Amino acid sequence: MRSEDGARSEDGAIRLSEADLGGPLGERATLVQFSTAFCQPCRATRRVLAEVAGMVEGVAHLDVDAEARLELVRRLGIARTPTVLVLDAGGRVVRRAAGMPRRADVIAALGRAVG
Repeated sequence: MRSEDGARSEDGAIRLSEADLGGPLGERATLVQFSTAFCQPCRATRRVLAEVAGMVEGVAHLDVDAEARLELVRRLGIARTPTVLVLDAGGRVVRRAAGMPRRADVIAALGRAVG
């Protein structure tokens, strides 16, 4: 069964699609950031994720406005911004973190997604 928060795979992982997120997924992986307009750490997170996505071919960065997508936020259980999801090429969530990530942690999580 498909819902707005994506379909669950056989292993129970959540899969998100372009339709779920409102933008194209990366060929190899996608960094998804849930942000709000007045979130100061969201701005810094956006810069880190965009920089890392620019370093690795086939990786996309999507910034989702949490206030505009409240139903998706609730279904995914996102409690604060920024929250970052790392998706593999098939849209499966392989890593999730709340708060501003360190660049090295994003790179390590991305390695898990594309590896």
